[in-house]
Amino acid sequence: MSCTCFRTDKLISVGPHPDSPLLMSERNPKSSIVVRLAGDSGDGVQVMGSQFTTSTALSDTDFATFPDFPAEIRAPVGTTFGVSAYQLNIGANPITTAGDSPDVLVAFNPAALKVSLPLLKDGALVIVNNDSFTSRNLIKAGYSDDPRDNGELDSYQVVNIDIARLNLEAVKPFGLSKSDGSRCKNFWALGLLMWMFDRDLAPTENWIRRKFAKKEVVRDANLKALRAGHAYAETAELSEAIPRYQVETAALPAGDYRGVTGAEALSLGLAAAGELADKSVLFCSYPITPASPLLHHLARFGDLGVGTFQAEDEIAAICAAIGASFGGVIGITSSSGPGIALKTEAIGLAVNAELPLVIVNSQRGGPSTGLPTKTEQSDLYQAVYGRNGDTPIPVIAARSPGDCFFAAIEAVRIALRHMTPVMLLSDGYLSNAAEPWKIPDIKNIEPISINATFETDAAQHAQSLVFRRDPDTLGRPWISPGTPDLMHVLGGLEKDYDTGAISYEADNHQRMTDMRAAKVAAVERFIPPQSVELGSAQGDILIIGWGSTYGPIFQAVKQIRQSNPSVSFTHLRHLNPLPGNLAELLGGFRQVLVPEMNMGQLSTVLRDKLGVDPVSFCKVSGQPFLISELVEKVMTMLPVVALASNDPVAKGHT
Repeated sequence: MSCTCFRTDKLISVGPHPDSPLLMSERNPKSSIVVRLAGDSGDGVQVMGSQFTTSTALSDTDFATFPDFPAEIRAPVGTTFGVSAYQLNIGANPITTAGDSPDVLVAFNPAALKVSLPLLKDGALVIVNNDSFTSRNLIKAGYSDDPRDNGELDSYQVVNIDIARLNLEAVKPFGLSKSDGSRCKNFWALGLLMWMFDRDLAPTENWIRRKFAKKEVVRDANLKALRAGHAYAETAELSEAIPRYQVETAALPAGDYRGVTGAEALSLGLAAAGELADKSVLFCSYPITPASPLLHHLARFGDLGVGTFQAEDEIAAICAAIGASFGGVIGITSSSGPGIALKTEAIGLAVNAELPLVIVNSQRGGPSTGLPTKTEQSDLYQAVYGRNGDTPIPVIAARSPGDCFFAAIEAVRIALRHMTPVMLLSDGYLSNAAEPWKIPDIKNIEPISINATFETDAAQHAQSLVFRRDPDTLGRPWISPGTPDLMHVLGGLEKDYDTGAISYEADNHQRMTDMRAAKVAAVERFIPPQSVELGSAQGDILIIGWGSTYGPIFQAVKQIRQSNPSVSFTHLRHLNPLPGNLAELLGGFRQVLVPEMNMGQLSTVLRDKLGVDPVSFCKVSGQPFLISELVEKVMTMLPVVALASNDPVAKGHT
């Protein structure tokens, strides 16, 4: 999405503009509302969604988004597997998920309706593009008869609008072909949506002018479509059919905000890390979904000392990043699971050479090509265990789009402090989802220190000085080639512990293997104690999450605790090593529940590292957890806990 900046000066919510001509009685007040836009992958749904998000951000409303793309670059038009969707949850904070069940659906064709209908809550408003419900399109979507006529939509508030026809009428004066004119219908529908939520058209109009500045006819046609959709809703007196919504504004802390996706926040965080370390950054990557946006964003940061290199393949990309680190620049590479597999041998090279390196893994669904546009958390094994030899590396994970900024800085900090590769886990959901983000003051973030070179000792060989490690971090000095009196040899063969010279000695290999494990373990000393996100440090059930499960778990536990205060929630950033007090924290609960979008990988890590036996709750549908799924799972566990306990408080939960 485009950069949307706005400022909040007070810690209180603000209501509708006092000069608004719309009477309160005409509104449908909501603390939050979930809107879903769906259509064919060529209908401009993502643009429509991002522009509605922009208008939402400028209205001082909290939000969370979930763009959901088809896996195919261009799936057959009108089919269910070609549906592109954009879901947006807006309202009073804290909004941490894109919402379980949409209150409003805009469906551009029968396939979009078919895919989205099971998600809707009863009574939801469904706006359908009448023109697309032809017999051919119904068949392609898998309908034997028209759902508008067979009673399938009886439990919803359905509004049929000839969006395609009305849009073509609006843009007819510009002489566009029917095909080109039809591409404006997303802005026609956006105008309608803007009217429903009393949004200002000006920011979207300005975006259209910038986007199509060199295509005057396209620019003017899209502007006309936007205004026509808004005018239709207003002049057709649709308020009885389509309610206008008053959504509560968010009580955000005072400051400057912008809407940010995870990929944008990651790019900003990596650039900021270079500033904090006073080092240039070289990002080396090869395009792969959903990691590619990171390269796109970083390519714009040349003035911040960030260089980008699109390599010919994954192996070349990581080797170039290692070369950058060897040369004294912060080397960073990025991919998704299949590309990380190709980078594995080179990760081992960076471990053996004790060079700093950040590897960003934007996880996606399934093995091989799998579900490239769907989200999953199935690369944790790969991150923690997935290399030949005993080759441990630190692993951290971001929890939200905005948190990607701080996770990126933490990854670089660890890499430079301990002179080791670090894997930063994101995923398809985090990469594309957006939320409001308070722009931090970089002056308030602790600088990233570089391991200092030890005093040159004439009696000490330079090769030994290069590998004199800090006793607390086991990080060696970061010495660039050409540094006077510190010329040294570096490679992938096993090194002598003290001198760095090639060594095949058995005892030395044991010592080096122990050191590599101890180096990663040393990260634990710099990890803050793990605390609970919600609830107390003791109780019946502790839900422990990592990565993008943060949002739905937070909302689920918040809901559950209204009647069951013995349920708590903690969320991990550091996955290898784990926080030092985590075992003690887990020991304060009768059961530990681990929801994750894989087949139980964090549960395995916890058993391996801490000897605990958590309950796994797994989901691998390519979609994020629903709040309702988590609530239902926890409620099935509470009676079992209560009956197995002599604690009268616990029994009270039955």
